Amino acid sequence: MTSVLIVDDQHLIRTGVAAILRTSPDFSAVTEAADGEEAVAMATEHRPDVILMDIRLPGCSGIDAAERILALSLTPQPRIIILTTFDVDEYVYEALRVGASGFLLKHSSPERLLAAISLIASGDMLFDPSVTRRLIEAYVPRQCGPSPRTAAVLEQLTAREVEVLRLVGRGLTNDEIAVALVVSEATVKSHLHRAMTKLALRSRAQAVVLAYEAGLMGQVPRQTGQVEAVG
Repeated sequence: MTSVLIVDDQHLIRTGVAAILRTSPDFSAVTEAADGEEAVAMATEHRPDVILMDIRLPGCSGIDAAERILALSLTPQPRIIILTTFDVDEYVYEALRVGASGFLLKHSSPERLLAAISLIASGDMLFDPSVTRRLIEAYVPRQCGPSPRTAAVLEQLTAREVEVLRLVGRGLTNDEIAVALVVSEATVKSHLHRAMTKLALRSRAQAVVLAYEAGLMGQVPRQTGQVEAVG
């Protein structure tokens, strides 16, 4: 059973989404907040599994509220879906940057909404890898190597962790990375978990953003003595 917090300043939208969720047996609790500040307070009090967060909120924006909530390190950590009427690339990039797990337009069907929440609650992301790459390439300046800001950060990683991070940036799944590096999927998960822990990343989406910001997508794979088939 999944608990959900709905954050939207439009009462009609908020109550409409809540009504849809309350008709489904898959959700144990549905709470509501009308602005970013209230969202932070409600997330702290109710510890929802998933938060549907509008972007344009009075005072504290949805992006800022999402960042503040994720910084609280709540247990369990809520997974955030940015819910908006604005199909604007910049918002998707900002949602990725702060660690949101999905992006959904308000004109989506009720069936799509329910499926999206279930997907996010199970630990997946709601971003198409090809779209993610296009967005980040548009908003991150092209570099031929790591920027001074990220070079020191990358020095914390082993060669294999850097390789895994680069392939995550390309949009590959753990299984696809395992095939490319000729290792087990469990090994990939272990490398990725250690890399994200060292870099203080909260989501795979943030790992994708960092891979681009660090200039890894233009680098030649570092040799570690194992065969690679990444093309």
